[in-house]
Amino acid sequence: QVQLVESGGGSVQAGGSLRLSCVASGDTRDIDHMGWARQAPGKEREWVAAMYFGTLNAYYARSVQGRFTMSRDKGVRSIYLQMNNLKPEDTALYYCAADPSYTKIRQLTPNYWGRGTQVTVSS
Repeated sequence: QVQLVESGGGSVQAGGSLRLSCVASGDTRDIDHMGWARQAPGKEREWVAAMYFGTLNAYYARSVQGRFTMSRDKGVRSIYLQMNNLKPEDTALYYCAADPSYTKIRQLTPNYWGRGTQVTVSS
């Protein structure tokens, strides 16, 4: 089993920045991809970003392209999401995801989910 714990959420004004963290623990030997999704009240869950650890290539949803950036700690399965120029529509519960497959993260069906960290952006 793998456990994922997010942190770093909070409340900011539009145009501000936050950095989210996700630490993976347990049996992480087969985890080669991690990413992020978000869900606002009354809306469906939305894929945000994903990274392959073999190359460190990362891809982003169109809604956050150019504003959000993923990174990873060297030698450990901990990821970060740097969020700049935040907008009110970014307000959501942000979830960390982990899976051997990149595609499963993009399709919102990863083997593992975190419990989420709240991001609130005011205008």
